[in-house]
Amino acid sequence: MPQETVHPIPTSAPPTNGSAKPAPAKAGLEDVVAGTSSICFLDGKRGILAYRGYDIHDLVKGSFEETAYLLLYEKLPTQPELAEFNAKLVRSRKLPAGLRERIGELPKNIHPMAALRTLVSIAGLSDPQAEDMSREANLEKAIRMIGMMPLIVAYFDAARNGRPFVEPKDSLGHAANFLYMLLGKEQDAEVVKMFDSALTLHADHEFNASTFTGRCIAATLSDIYSAVVGAIGALKGPLHGGANEQVMRMLLKIGDPAKTKEWITDALARKEKVMGFGHRVYRTEDPRATHLRKFSEAMGKRTGEMQWFQMSRTIEDFIMQEKHLYSNVDFYSASTYYQMGIPLDLYTPIFALSRVSGWTAHILEQYAHNRIIRPTADYTGPVDCSWHPINERK
Repeated sequence: MPQETVHPIPTSAPPTNGSAKPAPAKAGLEDVVAGTSSICFLDGKRGILAYRGYDIHDLVKGSFEETAYLLLYEKLPTQPELAEFNAKLVRSRKLPAGLRERIGELPKNIHPMAALRTLVSIAGLSDPQAEDMSREANLEKAIRMIGMMPLIVAYFDAARNGRPFVEPKDSLGHAANFLYMLLGKEQDAEVVKMFDSALTLHADHEFNASTFTGRCIAATLSDIYSAVVGAIGALKGPLHGGANEQVMRMLLKIGDPAKTKEWITDALARKEKVMGFGHRVYRTEDPRATHLRKFSEAMGKRTGEMQWFQMSRTIEDFIMQEKHLYSNVDFYSASTYYQMGIPLDLYTPIFALSRVSGWTAHILEQYAHNRIIRPTADYTGPVDCSWHPINERK
């Protein structure tokens, strides 16, 4: 009987071209180009962020609805196109049958991101187009999710606090309507514009962890709801979307501007991570932080509580001096939202109800030019192990 040929696991990958060796793996895929996209452009050295060729500093002059339209339809809308898009968003401000009841049944003590993840998944069960993979159907589902997610967040917050649901108003824009449902009254134009701009600033950011997760799921040709639910799960982590919540908890812990420098010095001495600083891409100021810093200061002046902005500025200057790190999008969004009266643990869900516009744009792009995403790994485990029957193992 011929003996079986054993092929041992090689200690390293074979050369790709003669004596050349493959490039070593990079932790976290840092600087690895994982695909092509026409949606978002980043230049970390120059601090540039653009959606489909439009600089973020220009897009904040418009509305979140215009930005969402741009991401989904690859162009800025005309007035009639925007009116039609807004009408679709308004029609989407309703939850599938039974979902309101399910919100009330969820445990009151769970994190809102866990609630959002679960409820978006349930919404997919009620969508008759859930398994329709045509571009037209997926566009409609994307719009429905953009319109529906603010209701889920606002209704969950009401349910866990024993408040009645505040029904949406068709007359209000996307940002204004969410603040109305969450806070129970319409906010003035200045606050609405700052919040609307914050949604625009958070709408997309290239192949970040949550977007890449969504694209990986979409690449298997799973449905758009599954891809968005996966993206929500990735955003939930404190190293991604959860950082802004932790920033505000830090500011509340400090409490007094006079104690800020001592507190942050001690934190660094203890080698604690100060959330809201540094970025995998940017080597200069995060262009989103430029606007959110102004919003934090403006909200401080409105509320008469300048201490949050003052503490933030002290921390920002100190971290730049000691660590040469710039603040990122999370740092000033924390104090901005806090002064608007938004609960701390809703900061990441707000991130999600903005980023869903970018997620769905990327998912649609993945479907249109699909190849399953399947990278390789640089194996670092044991090699040439000898197998023995179980009774001979020690």
